[in-house]
Amino acid sequence: GGDHTITYPILQALTAKHGPVGLVHVDAHTDTGDTALGEKIYHGSPFRRCVEEGLLDCGRVVQIGIRGSSYDPDPHQYCREQGFRVVPAEECWMKSLEPLMREVRAQMGDKPMYISFDIDGLDPAYAPGTGTPEIAGLTPPQALEIIRGCKGLNIVGCDLVEVAPMYDVSGNTALLGANLLFEMLCVLPGVKTL
Repeated sequence: GGDHTITYPILQALTAKHGPVGLVHVDAHTDTGDTALGEKIYHGSPFRRCVEEGLLDCGRVVQIGIRGSSYDPDPHQYCREQGFRVVPAEECWMKSLEPLMREVRAQMGDKPMYISFDIDGLDPAYAPGTGTPEIAGLTPPQALEIIRGCKGLNIVGCDLVEVAPMYDVSGNTALLGANLLFEMLCVLPGVKTL
């Protein structure tokens, strides 16, 4: 629940215990903006604030499903300069993400990492109940491949954000969000599944 701003204080707390963490970030947007309406803390800036505070192990940050319009001719430049791996949505279209997740697993290694999942990473055909929908996103099976692909990693926390039920009278976005959270709980260290 909540918007993506909630990830920032969570990562502050986790970093105080574990040091800088890796990040698997599923989203339509990189959320590395600097300011909006004069404010430095908003749902489009949490990962820039995290970089500035040294909360992320930037060589172990992967952003998956990124897409949408931008005011900048190179909207991913900041992320690449930090050492993030940016996986645009079009690199995910019509294929399994299991090969990508094998690479991500190798990149994360055995150090602490966090999963942050913005529901708008999924195509609005599946999850219209969000504040900033972008067409041509991920599918629910791909979302499961990403989450299940994190099983066995040193996951120290996770979140699912930006579900706005009032924008989806069908309830499908909330249903999808709840199921993705369940899947995240299932891949936490020490959780036994069949």
